[in-house]
Amino acid sequence: MSPSAAPRRALSATEIVSQLSKLNGEQPLGWRLIDGALEKSFRFKDFHHCIGFVNAVAFIANAENHHPDLAVSFSQCTVRFNTHDVNGISVSDFLCASKVDALLA
Repeated sequence: MSPSAAPRRALSATEIVSQLSKLNGEQPLGWRLIDGALEKSFRFKDFHHCIGFVNAVAFIANAENHHPDLAVSFSQCTVRFNTHDVNGISVSDFLCASKVDALLA
């Protein structure tokens, strides 16, 4: 299901914890809940690889019509998803976060 087809409602705290556990699995540095958003930082060997990742995230965001906040530096990109129209985190955020993780799988 694409985020645009996903129900648009804010998930409860219990639902968020459950979804975070499923999303992160055994990843020690997975997605975290920070200030009402899902956030994860990705490190790369150089700027070129970092920007390649940013472009791939942009492609996913446009395809899913669900756009994250991105913070980019020389070798790191931090991705933040939340759903503004529900003022919280929705299923859409988890679906997109999963697709972003798949870029580096």
